[in-house]
Parts: sequence; C-alpha cells; structure tokens
Amino acid sequence: MKNRSFLRLVPVVAFLLAPLAAGCSSDPVFVRGSEVEGLDDPPMSTGIDKRDMEQLLHENMKHLVASPLAKAWADAGDKPTLAIFPMLNETSQHIDSQLQAVLSDAETFMVNSQLVTVVSRERQNQMIAEVERQNGGQFDPNHAAQYGRQLGAKYYMTGKVYTSDERTAGGRRVQYFMFMQVIETETSAVRWQNKAAFTKALINQD
Repeated sequence: MKNRSFLRLVPVVAFLLAPLAAGCSSDPVFVRGSEVEGLDDPPMSTGIDKRDMEQLLHENMKHLVASPLAKAWADAGDKPTLAIFPMLNETSQHIDSQLQAVLSDAETFMVNSQLVTVVSRERQNQMIAEVERQNGGQFDPNHAAQYGRQLGAKYYMTGKVYTSDERTAGGRRVQYFMFMQVIETETSAVRWQNKAAFTKALINQD
C-alpha cells in the first residue's frame, strides 16, 4: 500500500520540481488536476476536502434511494415536495463553502431521481431570509419545520457534519461523519436517516 501511494505521487512531485531543475525556484507553479496525473488522488492534509464530501454524500444518497421511504415515493407516483435545508458544520474547520456545494449536489441528485419535486434553493433562501429578518436572515435549524410549511414542502432534508479527532505520539486520526435525515414537515416524524463515515490519518512511518 505504501509503495502504491508513493508511485501515485511520483508524477506530481516530478511536475512540481521541474521549475527547480530549470532554475526558476523563486516562481510558484499553478497547475490543474487534469495536467498532473494523480494530483487529485493523495490527500494534502487530514482536513476534509471536496472528494471526501462527495464520498459522504454519495453514500447517504445511495442509502436513501434504497430505503423504504424512496420505495413509498416511487409507488405513490405523485412526487411529494421536498426542501433541502443547509447542513450544520459541527467541525472545527471552515467548510461552509464546501457544504454549500454538497447541498447543490444533493439537490441535483434528488431532482434527477424523479422521486420528488424539489423546492428551488433560491426560493428557500428568500423565504428563510424573510422569516429570520430580525436575526440577520440566517438559517435556524430550530425553525426548519416552519420553513417547510411555508414552502409547502411535505418533507425536508437536513443534516450535519462532525468529527472525532485522536492524536498520539505516532500520528493523528480524524474520523468524519455526515449525518442526514428526511423529516415529514407536518408531523416532524423522521422518515429516513443515515450516517456515512470515513477516516483520514497522518501516520509516523519511522
């Protein structure tokens, strides 16, 4: 495993060191992932990145479409309305922009599933701003059911990302979790929920 990881990094290192060989050590090099084989593969830290978020979302969405709730939606054939609300960032990392991208991916996934009618994110943001005008227009998870009712959504999707961080003399291990739910607006009953997880680590090889 260690040798395979090293081999994947060889093209990246060679590309980045090329300017040094040419005598341009003072100039930074800007690259695209498509220009350097393997650049998108190895993690650059134990922090959560775009690929990690996509993996967590994919696992949750895969679980949702295989759930009894999705089967009930498909059997009913009337495409109930679903709102997709912001996910809470309960990590110590600044990942709000990544969470926004995840919400867009979740919206796209649910639209393409043809199981539900999805309320547009733009309309949701306008309504949330109206309700929370006195609080700066920010999303308040305690008011999610109220948002859903005002949007006419039968269900809403929400969730959170959180971590478990462990450190030892030999390294560091960070476990990431993305917990998601679909809640029935009228009754607040949880109709589906799932937790996807993965681990990143920094291991001392000495």
